[in-house]
Amino acid sequence: MRKSCLGVIPMLVFGWMVGLVCAAASPAQTADELVTKYVQARGGLEKIHAVHTVRVTATMVMPKLEIPVTMMMMRPNSVRMEFQVQGSIGVRAFDGTTGWSQMPFLGNPQPVTITGAELADMRDQADLDGALVDYKAKGSTVELVGKEKVNGADAYKLKLTRSSGNVRMIYLDGSTYLDVKEEGHQSIEGKDREVETLISDYRDLDGLKYPFVIQSGLKDATDQQQKLTIEKVELNVPLDAALFKMPSATGTGK
Repeated sequence: MRKSCLGVIPMLVFGWMVGLVCAAASPAQTADELVTKYVQARGGLEKIHAVHTVRVTATMVMPKLEIPVTMMMMRPNSVRMEFQVQGSIGVRAFDGTTGWSQMPFLGNPQPVTITGAELADMRDQADLDGALVDYKAKGSTVELVGKEKVNGADAYKLKLTRSSGNVRMIYLDGSTYLDVKEEGHQSIEGKDREVETLISDYRDLDGLKYPFVIQSGLKDATDQQQKLTIEKVELNVPLDAALFKMPSATGTGK
C-alpha cells in the first residue's frame, strides 16, 4: 500500500505546483471580470510577469509519512519537483518538451520518460503564471458556472478548458477573489482519476500573493489526502536549465 501511495504523491502535488497563484462581488459579474479581479488580487499582471523563476521548499504530510519537497519552475514552461523518500531523492520534471521521472524508492533507479495523458497533465501544470493568467493567449476558455460554498464561504466556480482539452474547475473566494479550491481529472498510474485541491494561507511576497498550505488528493477519499505546508518561496533565483533535462538513460514510462 505504501508503495502505491508513494507513486501517487508527486502526481497529485504537481497538479498544484505547477499550478499558482476586494470588495464583495456582484452576482452579475462575468467570467472575464472575475479573472481580472483574480489577477489583481494576486498582485497584478506586471508583477506576475516579472517572476522568471520560483523555488519552493515544503513538507508533505500523509498518515505516518512526512516528505521534504522542493519545487523549481522556470519560464517559459519548465518544472522540476524533488522529494525525499526512504533516503532516496525522487524527481519529476518537464523541460518544455520532455517529461520524465526518476523514482529509485519504487525499484527503478533509472530516469524514464513520461508519455500520454500524464505528459499532457505535466505540460499544463508547467505554467509559472497559473492557468487563469493570460488564459486567452494560451488558447484556453473560461466560463462562470455559478456560486458554491467552500469552507463555509461563497466562492465563484469557473470552468477552465485548456487548449489541451483538459477541464478544471477553479473556485475564487467571493471576497478576496483568490483561488481557494480546484477540481479536475488527472492521469494517475495510467488511470483517469478525479482530484481535488484546497488552497489556503495566502501570504504577501514582494507584492505577490502565494498560498502556503495546499491539501490535495483523490476527491471524496480523505484517507488518500496529503497536506503540503510551504516553508519558503524564493522568486527569481538562479536556476540552471540542465536541471529540467532528462539524464541519459533507457526506458519509457506509461
